[in-house]
Amino acid sequence: MAGDTPDVPPNEIETPAGATATIPETQRGIRFWGVFAALCVLAFISALDVSIIATALPRITAEIGSGAQFVWIANCFVISSTVLQPMFGQIADIFGRRYPLAISILIFGLGSAIGGGSHNVGMLIAGRTIQGVGAGGIYVLIDIVCCDLVPLRDRGKYLGLMFSGAGVAAALGPPVGGALAEADWRWIFWINLPICGLALALLLLFLRPRPRSIDMPWSKALKDKVDWVGALLLIPSLFAVLFGLITGGLQYPWSSWRVVVPLVLGILGWASFHVHQHFWASHPSIPSRLFANRTSATAFALTFLSSILIQATTYLIPIYFQGVLNTTVLNSGTYFLPYAMGSLFSAVLGGALLSKFGVYRPVHAAAFAISAIAFGLFTLLDSGTTTVAWAFFQLIAAAGTGIAMSTMLPAIMAGLPESDVAVSSAAYSFVRNFGLIWGITIPGIIFGSVVDMNLHRISDQGLQDSLRGGAAYAFASEANQLQDEYPQDVWDQVNDVYAIALRAVWWFAIGISILSFLAVAGEEGLELRTELDTEFGIDEEKKTQG
Repeated sequence: MAGDTPDVPPNEIETPAGATATIPETQRGIRFWGVFAALCVLAFISALDVSIIATALPRITAEIGSGAQFVWIANCFVISSTVLQPMFGQIADIFGRRYPLAISILIFGLGSAIGGGSHNVGMLIAGRTIQGVGAGGIYVLIDIVCCDLVPLRDRGKYLGLMFSGAGVAAALGPPVGGALAEADWRWIFWINLPICGLALALLLLFLRPRPRSIDMPWSKALKDKVDWVGALLLIPSLFAVLFGLITGGLQYPWSSWRVVVPLVLGILGWASFHVHQHFWASHPSIPSRLFANRTSATAFALTFLSSILIQATTYLIPIYFQGVLNTTVLNSGTYFLPYAMGSLFSAVLGGALLSKFGVYRPVHAAAFAISAIAFGLFTLLDSGTTTVAWAFFQLIAAAGTGIAMSTMLPAIMAGLPESDVAVSSAAYSFVRNFGLIWGITIPGIIFGSVVDMNLHRISDQGLQDSLRGGAAYAFASEANQLQDEYPQDVWDQVNDVYAIALRAVWWFAIGISILSFLAVAGEEGLELRTELDTEFGIDEEKKTQG
């Protein structure tokens, strides 16, 4: 197979592909840090693109006349970035890491250019879809390359540092998106181009490939070693499932055949995919062996559950600020900074603890226990909560979800050989993304249902109609402008309904946290390898003595 590594300087010993090398951290040189800097930049820009569009979407849809299509402008990126992820692991094993990652960056940049130049909704959706394809490759490949850089025991630390870039992007996205929307929304897309250029330059400069070593032409490798049948089963099935999840309760009622039929067909197709993977696929994209040991299987489940918690917090804490405290959209993004920045530091902390002590079960148990406490505190949030209190509650929540975020992938890999780095990273990225989608869907259903159940608390019939049927989420962004149009006692009723609905979501999150805490018992205490044994050895080698 093709591998990627820096050229070995004359004063260093060259080891053959596949050799085991223990890399002292103090001897990691400029190529290591150059590659790692590129990964951090890519983590930043791919996360920024998700968060930056939220505050700008109303302005974009108003300008290009696509109000009825706003759902797809927001979610075509999510679908296209998710459905192809399982294939990227196989592609990375055939072509190495450098060229697939470079192509993913170029695709992402192309989609950004098209999106920024859009003059109609079709062009904008096309650009966002192309962006998503590139982002899906970036999500998977930066995890793979990071795992190629360092031994298993150190991966949590470096993944935490890499994810911190995503945390900064999540924090900056809403206010930057709002500011750019006021100036020229097209720069929301065009801002990606120089950042992608920087990442691509670092990648091409520092990530040098070894001579190609696969024993067949690339065309034959693509034909024989990529799971095309699995892709034909999985991609339309995932599209159907995601279509149902995204449109259900928003474009169509959950009972509509337009939601039920895609969900049923998608789930059946997805089940068929896994049957094919287990019994017939010669080179499965998601091999059954990834779930054959209880530690990896449990860690995949915990990845899914922790992603739900992260997304529920990310999407609904701003609704607390807008719908209960009646802040502006931009101020809600600022008020969200304790969670966003706290997640950055706790992700690094979790990885450092994993590297220092070499155990993941106590780290995972602590993370979900902290999450349960944090969501319990969230149930106390109402219109009278002080700034100090809600900021402190966010920091506690950030500690729980941030620590979990950076320590799941090493636990998944603890029971797997290094040869499974690519496919396990791809599966991890897919499971994480899928959890993020459910983290919007389930809390959204709970939130909307509880709002509808409590509309009788609001005395104004017009406000009841404005909040009914899932409309409360979008209505929160208008609360700051509308509250002066109603008597204060009526608006207090609206604030109370929002607080009650959010409280139901926080109770759901408490349940997920407790379930995850108990599930940690399914993990075994496997040793985290301290040696880097990979034919994709990107680290610089140990210097000769004397």
